[in-house]
Amino acid sequence: MRLFFTKYSLATLGFVLYAMHANALGVSELTNKETSAGLKEALTQGVSKAVSSLGATDGFLGNNEVKIPLPNSLKKIEKGMKLMGMGKQSDELVLKMNRAAEAAVPEAKTLLVDSIKKMSVADAKAILTGPNDAATQYFKKTTSEQMTAKFLPIVEKATANVQLADSYNKYAEQGSKFGLVKKEDANINQYVTKKALDGVYLMIAKEEAAIRQDPVGQASSLLKKVFGALGK
Repeated sequence: MRLFFTKYSLATLGFVLYAMHANALGVSELTNKETSAGLKEALTQGVSKAVSSLGATDGFLGNNEVKIPLPNSLKKIEKGMKLMGMGKQSDELVLKMNRAAEAAVPEAKTLLVDSIKKMSVADAKAILTGPNDAATQYFKKTTSEQMTAKFLPIVEKATANVQLADSYNKYAEQGSKFGLVKKEDANINQYVTKKALDGVYLMIAKEEAAIRQDPVGQASSLLKKVFGALGK
């Protein structure tokens, strides 16, 4: 797994997060502009790396943490499909689903960066003093709906003409009416879109938690000022 934060940005966000918890008085002497700018700087760099990593060839398919598997209803009969000579079709669908996610993810960058730009001082403080996944939750709240709308057409294009995908949609639609297939899994394109978003947010959450636990490396001059406030 490629880390989506550079060493530079890891330290940048880490110092801010650590500073806010360690010495409220020192940090309070900094301007709102400084603390907000520091967080936005780190998140912007992190988003860029995340998108680049997941949007590359095998960004999903080659990463077991985010690789998109067959929907559960298909996984249950996958062995039988292979025995019936349909193994190539299931392999093709897995490949297409993951390639669809990789093709869609670059569309997330603009939305995520725009969300960062619109972040208020109150949002920044809530993230800095919040739980380990506070930034991730902020992104989910502000970008998931728009990202879904951006991803879905790309996924639909990528899975078009995949025989098993078409067959699955027909079966799953009927199955969902009788509770045999979960609603969120009833359409292959919606399933892939959701999994793609889950992958993006998972990587963000993992790195956010790691940064909070181990704020190491070098900081920018702005964040050195933030960190320097700790000694006051």
